[in-house]
Amino acid sequence: MTQSGPFFIGTASWTDKTLIESGAFYPKGATTAEERLRFYAEQFPIVEVDSTYYFPPSSRNAALWADRTPTHFTFHIKAYSLLTQHPTRIESIPSDLREELNQDEQRKKRVYAKNLPSHVVDEMWDRFREALMPLHSSGKLGVIHFQFPEWFLPSNESREYIEQCVDRLPDYRIAVEFRNASWMTDKNLERTQAFLTSKAIPFTNVDMPQGFRSSLPPSSLVTADDLAYVRFHGRNDEEWDKQHETATPRFAYEYSEDELREWVPRLHEIASKAREVHILMNNCYRDYAQRNAKKLAELLHQDVV
Repeated sequence: MTQSGPFFIGTASWTDKTLIESGAFYPKGATTAEERLRFYAEQFPIVEVDSTYYFPPSSRNAALWADRTPTHFTFHIKAYSLLTQHPTRIESIPSDLREELNQDEQRKKRVYAKNLPSHVVDEMWDRFREALMPLHSSGKLGVIHFQFPEWFLPSNESREYIEQCVDRLPDYRIAVEFRNASWMTDKNLERTQAFLTSKAIPFTNVDMPQGFRSSLPPSSLVTADDLAYVRFHGRNDEEWDKQHETATPRFAYEYSEDELREWVPRLHEIASKAREVHILMNNCYRDYAQRNAKKLAELLHQDVV
């Protein structure tokens, strides 16, 4: 189990197609969704559900996830794209709500919340919240992770939107990840930290390709005393900014031991400011994330013994 002291380490998926097809992580007997989740939960204490970014969660799945995992297992949930101001697949919106959109929006492949009737957006927020209640009731719901787009810039409007996200999910905890470094410039960093700290919203520290509009530098920013959130996206510079049918090629990167070791002092610094540090490997290609998660746990353990 990759949990040591304040560090809880897991991956951003247990259902990735390349992971299952590789045969490199799950035992041969684990052929069903239930068997794979049970096996994963024996190896890691946390997971981030990535699929909820593309399609809203269902209460049935949330209940099954709760039933199939140990008492202290934690599910972090990635916020649905419509709620994070990303373009959203039209087919991901339930059919009864799609029928309420105008014909122009119905014909689009992707839509934005700002262009939809407010009551449709309100209903999507309500359904998202209600679907996760079985996880919340079981004590297994971690944070709702809001990864905002690169055009989500530091402004009063953006901060107000984050506050709305908190208000829309009154029973849950959110964490935020920015994809524009302007939130961390000398001009804005102090205000960013003060704002998130005042709301006890965890800031997501990241390891990711550098040199792109969406790039944030490695950091050790802690904005909630009880929880710090860290995501490793890999360093696949060549594929990061390309358009692909799926996100998989962007994350096809396996960290070397030296690259993971770079983060050990930074993670201990983060742990000195927060009671728990939840680390998610998002380099979900084959079993790269699982192997890197276990290696990072080993390195963190070695550093304290």
